[in-house]
Amino acid sequence: MSKHYDLIAIGGGSGGLSVAERAARYGARCALIESGRLGGTCVNVGCVPKKVMWYAAHLAHALDDAPGYGFRLDYFDFDWRKLQEARDRFVRGINDWYQGYLAESGVDLIRGFARFADDRSVDVAGERFSADQIAIATGGRPRIPDLPGAEFGISSDGFFELAACPPRAAIVGGGYIGVELAGMLHALGSEVTLLVRKDQVLGAFDAMIREQLMERLREDGIKVLIQTQIRAVARAVNGTLNLHCDGQAEALNVDQLLWAIGRIPNTDRLNLAAAKVAVNSDGSIPTDPYQTTNVAHIHALGDITGQFHLTPVAIAAGRRLADRLFGQQPDRRLPYENIPSVVFSHPPIGTIGLTEEEARSRHGEAVRVYQTRFRPMYHAFTARPTETSMKLVCVGPEEKIVGCHLIGESVDEMLQGFAVAIRMGATKRDFDDTVAIHPTSAEELVTMR
Repeated sequence: MSKHYDLIAIGGGSGGLSVAERAARYGARCALIESGRLGGTCVNVGCVPKKVMWYAAHLAHALDDAPGYGFRLDYFDFDWRKLQEARDRFVRGINDWYQGYLAESGVDLIRGFARFADDRSVDVAGERFSADQIAIATGGRPRIPDLPGAEFGISSDGFFELAACPPRAAIVGGGYIGVELAGMLHALGSEVTLLVRKDQVLGAFDAMIREQLMERLREDGIKVLIQTQIRAVARAVNGTLNLHCDGQAEALNVDQLLWAIGRIPNTDRLNLAAAKVAVNSDGSIPTDPYQTTNVAHIHALGDITGQFHLTPVAIAAGRRLADRLFGQQPDRRLPYENIPSVVFSHPPIGTIGLTEEEARSRHGEAVRVYQTRFRPMYHAFTARPTETSMKLVCVGPEEKIVGCHLIGESVDEMLQGFAVAIRMGATKRDFDDTVAIHPTSAEELVTMR
């Protein structure tokens, strides 16, 4: 006999946790099914441990900068293992907190892997559970290419299992995961080569961002090989790896190979056919603007929808779905326009809205762009010529801001407030009429001419 709920959330990551908790707050009987650690990719092998490593890399850069401010650093050392142990304790604490959080919220935690038995019920290790509403939020996993020797490399998940900083590392992939890991490993002591299939990194970002990041990567000492693909990987006698690449006469020899070439939606083992849920060719689940699949009482959240692969997006979509289903807010949904995001590269990147290319494609001659590039005060005293670039993309006679793109020191923190203004429809005049905070880099956004 199956146990029945108002809502079952499949997946204990950001989306599943959020929809279950919010629904329970409205009085719904909820269950969450998860086979692994609570928190999903973000908490365990994504945002949280990545940001810890980014902070460490940021401190490494700060130590390089310190002599410019009068500090004498005759000696310092870095203990990768100590950082790893502290990071993992921090993550385990979040895992434990989520378990208590679910219990306090009245959400039943069902341990195991869910497979649909029909459109109203799932099977977990031979036990049946049913619900009026089901939310699928199973996230994704790293993609590993199908080529000889690919198994000798590790994924971005495997990065967090490294017991030491590899002396020489090759990272394959020009997306945000690739450039983030390249910057971290380089700052912490690796000799890094970044292999990019196309001409530039971060292909979906504004051209200003792409060009300046490429410039910065190379100036920092990261070797970037563009238009390069690996055809085979072989392990050498001494245990290192030989990477055989297109257009390279000699194999690239490294100690560690890391694949960062995208992620695969975790939908292939859910038996979605039993529930008649439609699936795209890449494994993602299409939904309407309200996160609902082709089956009216089955919904999908987060990375498996193939939209923004961002933790706050999954959280926001989950909470709004619960508001709609159980909070008597029938029009509640997440608009997927003007979603801010940050890349934790070195320096960091912040972006929201349309790129200049996208805006010109949609609005033509109605587009006006304001742009600046400068060396921030912090770097006036450092040996690194790191510059900040900012771009505002505006449309129409009122110059409504439809895009904001930043790369430089601290832009990851400054974007959030500007994102609120842009979402509310701010114009260039609104920015101009805002009193600047001096001396900051952020003031450049309200003084641009």
